Amino acid sequence: MGTRQGLGRSNEAASAALGAWGLLLAVLFLMLGSGLLGTVIGLRAELAEFNDGVIGLVLAGYYGGFLIGALSVPRFVANVGHIRVYAALASLASIAALVHAVLVDPTLWFVMSVMTVFALSGLYIVAESWLNDRSTNATRGRLLSVYMIVVMGGIALSQLLLTVADPEGARLFILASILVSLAVVPVTLSAGSAPDFRWTPRLPVRDIWNAAPVGLIGGFGAGMTNGGIMAIGAVYGSRVGMSVDRIAIFMGLLILGSVILQWPIGALSDRIRRRIAILLVSLVAAGVAAVNAVVDPLSLGALIAVFAFGGLTFPLYSLALSHINDVVPAGATISVSAVYVFVAGIGAIIGPLAATLALSSVGPAGVFWLMCAVHLAVALFAAGRIQVRKGLPVRA
Repeated sequence: MGTRQGLGRSNEAASAALGAWGLLLAVLFLMLGSGLLGTVIGLRAELAEFNDGVIGLVLAGYYGGFLIGALSVPRFVANVGHIRVYAALASLASIAALVHAVLVDPTLWFVMSVMTVFALSGLYIVAESWLNDRSTNATRGRLLSVYMIVVMGGIALSQLLLTVADPEGARLFILASILVSLAVVPVTLSAGSAPDFRWTPRLPVRDIWNAAPVGLIGGFGAGMTNGGIMAIGAVYGSRVGMSVDRIAIFMGLLILGSVILQWPIGALSDRIRRRIAILLVSLVAAGVAAVNAVVDPLSLGALIAVFAFGGLTFPLYSLALSHINDVVPAGATISVSAVYVFVAGIGAIIGPLAATLALSSVGPAGVFWLMCAVHLAVALFAAGRIQVRKGLPVRA
């Protein structure tokens, strides 16, 4: 009976994923473009000899737009619908990528970074609420895992595009713009319908906190570590003596780890209590981050360690989001996604700033010691909450 139920849940998750093929393909193009853009910004800032404070500010601005998008995009969706908002925001992100190539100026890049991630945050809200609308508590972990595999797979492949052209030129920015523009095509031509959406008041953060504090802390931690390592990873590689090709491999393996481990971690979280999954993943991620901090960054061991770290740190985002959606009222997915992106966005603003501070004060190893500390804090909080309040059984 257990085997039949497992097969039934797997089939249900696969069917939901196939039904959202247009959205998932669009997300793939979007991640190829935005992943390339984020890394090129870090590399180009280093080549332009921006100081550490300026690099941190520019990269924080790249995530700062999450906050603006989280506050405003749900109302846009209410007025014109998911598909039109998706198309408009993808076009805006494409324009911002081109503007980065026009002039290498910290102030202009900060403004364009805010605009880029304003668009990206809205796209995440649309995509994640769309997928949560198609899922149930029994399949949510795996369906969001498919989404995250597409997200992280696209970003991993985008790092390989760094070798296509010289980072000092404009071609990589143009390529990023083209890929983001292609993200509009599958969504607008897909025969599948977007979920019905009627504007409802935003769930206060306090209410979500009362229902799922581990989810919000996990989202904040995921935003901080994922935003920090993606923003500073290329700069870290440059500081430890990596070539551009080596940086591309390093960043690609970081994301590839998530692609490989995302599905099994999501499937595990559908079978055990979600908070326990968050605890285990965060605890192991903290240990792997410590290994990254002490291993020779130019060795084979460093590549293996960063692959393992990526496979643990990025799935935390979907685990925490799944936990929140398990316990909030039905029909609240768009509101939950907006609040969650807002909280994760705050973490993603702090992450690059904290990582650059660790880089300048401690040295390159400080980046991974920071990642270790954040994951350890999430694990300890989850352990404390499990002791304070017993979670629902998996079937419930």
